[in-house]
Amino acid sequence: MSGPLTLPDPLVRWRLLLGEAAESCIQCPAGAASAADEALEWLYGRDPERLARGERQQSQDRTGSPDGASVLSTPDWINTIHELFPQEVIERLERDAVERFGIDDVVTNLEVLERIEPSETLLRAVLHTKHLMNPDVLSAARRLVAEVVRRIMEKLVTEVRQAFGGSRDRRRPSRIAAAANFDFKRTVAANLKHWDPERRKLYIKRPAFISRVKRHAERWDIILLIDQSGSMVDSVIHSAVMAACLWQLPGMRTSLIAFDTEVVDLTADVSDPVELLMKVQLGGGTNIAGAVAYAQSLVVNPQRTVVVLVSDFYEGGHDTELVRRVQALVSAGATVLGLAALDSAANPSYDRETAARLVRVGAHVGAMTPGQLAAWLAEKIAQ
Repeated sequence: MSGPLTLPDPLVRWRLLLGEAAESCIQCPAGAASAADEALEWLYGRDPERLARGERQQSQDRTGSPDGASVLSTPDWINTIHELFPQEVIERLERDAVERFGIDDVVTNLEVLERIEPSETLLRAVLHTKHLMNPDVLSAARRLVAEVVRRIMEKLVTEVRQAFGGSRDRRRPSRIAAAANFDFKRTVAANLKHWDPERRKLYIKRPAFISRVKRHAERWDIILLIDQSGSMVDSVIHSAVMAACLWQLPGMRTSLIAFDTEVVDLTADVSDPVELLMKVQLGGGTNIAGAVAYAQSLVVNPQRTVVVLVSDFYEGGHDTELVRRVQALVSAGATVLGLAALDSAANPSYDRETAARLVRVGAHVGAMTPGQLAAWLAEKIAQ
């Protein structure tokens, strides 16, 4: 390898962009650019549209591989892209390898796992393929999962703490000078006499602060029901981290239940999202009514219970039974929130007819980021 990739020649850039399709007019580059060309061909030479156009034959002629793909091994490819490309390109290539082309050995090969950059894309891939891993690979995968969870947790725990930090009471000033309690409007009003028109600056002589009201005099029960079908993997990840954050709050008891056709209570692991995620079994059918029935069995004080159902609402069991059980929870005084997505993008894909039926019996249905869910829970609990 000849070091990081530099591309001063526009023709070389076009060659890397177009790949083998440009072979007849732009010759294969030399040095680092040649290695980059081979690494890109290793991945994007698998594109079925290129195969249909007959563009893979040139790869076969050059590499000698019978299927037209590059002769690089997966570990070689990982090492090459990490040596040649900047971080944002590496992440895109690794994401395409896993999500677009389904190259499982990116996350089932020990050498690759020890080299690859942790990301949410790779976490999703690990959860899908962990049943294929031997103990050594599984141990390396667990370390990758732990690092990605740490990054998500670091961001989310701040949002949760802010949401549950106590409602601000503007009628009661506070003598405690804390940034979180700063009262902007009252501060401006109290210091207008210190406005300097020449410098166009307002000088603050006496900042104002707001007192906060405690929200946790009584315990609340938060029951998270997580659909672990394959399409819900992003929501499973963020639900696990969210549960761990809620677990740390005073006055809250958090339960986490995963379900497909069976119901599995993972509450014992809720404080350890890594262990929890490694126990999740993605795929299978969906019996949402069975999960809601289990949630009903956990309810002690309905008026202080929030059931959060994270699902696409495609019921594989009895949808009438699902609606009946949700209605029973609401009638008893519990709050039911149905989330079609719980992840950083909050892009929902769900059975709108079933969701509408749940809304008609009193459930709240939507799609949220974890931070929005924390704020919603805090608002409900404060009422």
